Amino acid sequence: MAPSPRRFPHNGVMGRFFGRWFTLTVAVGVMTWLLPGMIVQGSNTFISIACFALFMALINASVKPVVQLLALPLTILTFGLAALILNVMFMQLASWLSYSVFHAGIYIGGFWWAVFGSFIMMVVDGILGAIMRD
Repeated sequence: MAPSPRRFPHNGVMGRFFGRWFTLTVAVGVMTWLLPGMIVQGSNTFISIACFALFMALINASVKPVVQLLALPLTILTFGLAALILNVMFMQLASWLSYSVFHAGIYIGGFWWAVFGSFIMMVVDGILGAIMRD
């Protein structure tokens, strides 16, 4: 007898998106805990972090690949500095969108806080992503 197919495969598009949202939520939580320049806005800390992470996941899934491809020549010429600037801009966009839509999110205190936050999110997200894939 053949095994029954799964109803909700964990490797589907939505499963990957929710997994990405989860890892980004944890990464944003660590980022806001470590960096005083990342200020949680809203009545509920978890909801604020999840809203910001939701928009980061949506941006990473939709807009970021296209923009990175278009900016590839500039990224090569600047030895990756353009990619760093794009990440900072996407964090600022996610901050603005989360507060505009849900009145909850993360306030980024400046460019360098966004740079440090981007680095922390990258490290934590990479570690969690490697753990979740196993």
